[in-house]
Amino acid sequence: MGSSTGAAAEAAVARWLGRRGWRIAARNWRGGGGELDLVAVRDGVLAVVEVKARSDPAALAEPVRAAQARRLHRAAEAYLARHPHDGEVRMDLAAVRRVGPWHRVRVLPGGAAR
Repeated sequence: MGSSTGAAAEAAVARWLGRRGWRIAARNWRGGGGELDLVAVRDGVLAVVEVKARSDPAALAEPVRAAQARRLHRAAEAYLARHPHDGEVRMDLAAVRRVGPWHRVRVLPGGAAR
């Protein structure tokens, strides 16, 4: 994500996940020709989390484009080749919108796999 807005959004999602019992296993992991914003683990589930920061609430519903989804899948496969996981693996989408000093986070389980 690179920008300060993106970094703040990723940090907000990491905090949101942490408060819900997820352990952040990786941030901005690169491999397989792509980058994984966050990799989180909880109760045998490994979630690859794509973070989208948007100022327009309507834009939060934008799906991950097909080319980006392919890059995410390749990067996730490369991550799993280096860090095997026996449980469920899913691709989540985290939509973040700044509201005043706060970040509103909405996570869609499986939302990045579309």
